Amino acid sequence: MTKPLRNLKWAVLRGLLNTVGRSSRGIRTGYRYGFDSGTMLDYVYVNRARGVLGVGRLVDRVYLNAVGWRAVRARRALLEDVLREQLDARQDREVLVLDVAAGPGRYLQDLAAEYGPGRLRVVCRDLVPAGLRQGERLARERGLSHVSYEIGDALDPKEPDAGAPDVVVVSGLYELLLDDEAIRESVERLRWLLAPGGTLVFTTQTRHPQLDLIANVLPNRNGQPWVMQCRDVARAEGWARAAGFGEVASRREEVGLFTVTVCGTGRGPGGAE
Repeated sequence: MTKPLRNLKWAVLRGLLNTVGRSSRGIRTGYRYGFDSGTMLDYVYVNRARGVLGVGRLVDRVYLNAVGWRAVRARRALLEDVLREQLDARQDREVLVLDVAAGPGRYLQDLAAEYGPGRLRVVCRDLVPAGLRQGERLARERGLSHVSYEIGDALDPKEPDAGAPDVVVVSGLYELLLDDEAIRESVERLRWLLAPGGTLVFTTQTRHPQLDLIANVLPNRNGQPWVMQCRDVARAEGWARAAGFGEVASRREEVGLFTVTVCGTGRGPGGAE
């Protein structure tokens, strides 16, 4: 296809999404907060089609069934399994989990409800206040006093007031960063933020069949084209080993677009020597 025809195709798709597409609540959410935002991901996690009349719900269901969103939900399920393993390996005390780019943090709330106070404390950080406020409201409704929210920069992390975290989670952030050096430095900083025996858990997008469509049609939270970077998991694991993690292992979610990498410091449950 020639460049003019490709440009026409993207223009037509943008027009359809910005008109008929807005009958879908999910697409309206994407335009309001950014299709890469934590608020958008929270809507995808709930996975309930909503919209204006029947056509809106139909458009929303097609949108929610896109391969990328199915993979995001599979990634969430795998993350939950990984975090349960980390919690079950630390049964003698409360475990502090820090998500450095959490958005509303719905899946972490589900874990907090499952394990309860005294076993799990969660700190959710993000730079976007809207997602944090949404998470705070949901936590209050669910009575989850052991889940807290605060503004924080994932690339310049600080130790929580509760102390050094046992587990740090970075989910869905590195896929949005185009600079490999920024990710390498982030992994290194998070390594030294962890408590002794701590574990870093992060996600990597290894492939995506709709990268061109996303970059040419969907705006991100800054109103710019949503450009993502796919990386081989071996490269991501290499950054973790270079940062000093003693044990590094990855698992792929069932749709096959993302991996979840677990990095142990080599001094406890996350990676005993």
